[in-house]
This record gives sequence, structure tokens and C-alpha cells, in this order.
Amino acid sequence: MKTLRLIWMGWLFQFKQMRRSSFDSFLAILWPLFFATVAFFMFRQGGDPDALIYAGLGASVMGIWTATSVAAGSALQRERWYGTLELLVAAPAHFSVILLPIGLATATIGLYCMATTLAFGWLVFGIDLRLEDPLAFALAVTATLLSIGALGFLIAVAFARYRNAWALGAVSEYPVWLVCGFLVPLAFLPDWVRPISWALAPTWGMRAIRVAANGGSPWAEIGMCFVLGTAYVLLGVLITNRVLRAARARASLSLT
Repeated sequence: MKTLRLIWMGWLFQFKQMRRSSFDSFLAILWPLFFATVAFFMFRQGGDPDALIYAGLGASVMGIWTATSVAAGSALQRERWYGTLELLVAAPAHFSVILLPIGLATATIGLYCMATTLAFGWLVFGIDLRLEDPLAFALAVTATLLSIGALGFLIAVAFARYRNAWALGAVSEYPVWLVCGFLVPLAFLPDWVRPISWALAPTWGMRAIRVAANGGSPWAEIGMCFVLGTAYVLLGVLITNRVLRAARARASLSLT
């Protein structure tokens, strides 16, 4: 219970801190509008209303991933700037329990992106997204947020040793859009890419959201989101232990 409370309080603190940044909040709304506009113009040429819904849902999840990848990649770099990294490492709680809420908070900020994108598509392009099963859709969105937050946590600890981690997080942004089928169906990708797609939680989250929006049963996809999210957390804990041991051995925590 103490761990869950710490994760909850950490998420609340990080979410409030990110929300107070007018620059980040503005970009969180502006970026998805650019992405959605390009996607809508591309798919509207076919004259298929279902294609526009496909693009709208894909662009909305693109916003969640954008809000997570860059922010998670630069999470430890921000703590270095604030001068709090050493205090977080020295805290009684395991460092991974402190980092996990950061990934979850960045994914939650992505809800702004998702809501803005769907509202933009409805107001400007007339995309009428009628949810056949709102409860399943809400659960699919929740599973997607949690799994992407867990992936953001893995990115944060994997890039912990690099001062330009924010750039590495930004580099991962566009390949994930393509590989996870946000706008391009996975059937169009080469065969060797598909195993990579199935190993990424955003792929399953995107499928769950689309299936739920169309009135299908997304429970298998939601289950895979939780399985992969748990795997990301466990792998992130192992990487965290290794990174901390190396930093302490070299006395280079604030210099790495």
C-alpha cells in the first residue's frame, strides 16, 4: 500500500507540475492539431468516412505518444537542472517507484492531445465518432495510457546515462507512429517489422481503441497492453538497478 500511495502522490505532483508549464501545455495542444490536419487531408481524398475515423483515432494516440516520448526521455535531465536528482536517488523508496509516476504523468498529459484531436476533427472536418460501447472505449484508452506510461518509464531509465536524452526520446517519436500502425495499417509494413510492432504496447492500445470504437471486443488487446506494460516496468526496474550501481561506483550520478 505504501508503494501504491507513493506512485499516486508522485503522479499527482508530476501532473500538477507539468500542467503549470504554459509552454508544454500549449505544445501538447498544438502538436496534435498539426498532425491531425495532415492526416485528415490525406485520408479525406479517398472520400471514405470510415477512413477519416481511422485517421482521427490514430492521430489522437499519436498525441499521447508525442507527449510521453520527449518528456520521458528528458525526465532525469530535468531533475539534474532542478538539482533534485541526488535527493531522489537517496530517498528511502526505490528509484524506479519515483520514476514511474513521471511516465504515467506524461501519458496523462496526452489525454489533452487526444481530446483536442478528436474535438478538432469533429468541429473542422465533420468526423462523427459514434462510440458503440463507451465503457469498452474508456477502458481501452485507460489501458493505452497505462501501457504507454510504462513504456515512457522504460525510456526514462534506459536513457538515464545520456545528457541528450530528450533528443533520443524525440527520435523514437516518429518510428513508433509508423511501426505501431497509428496511420499506416500494419499489413502494409514489411514482414520483418511486424514482430517489433507486436512487442510495443502502443500497437495493442491502438488496436483496442479502434476495436472498441467500432463496437467490437477489445479485451484481448487490453490484456496485451497490461502484459506488456508490466514487462516494461520489470525491465525498467532491472535497468534502474544497473544504472545506479554504475553511477555510484564511478561517483558520476550528476555528471552522466
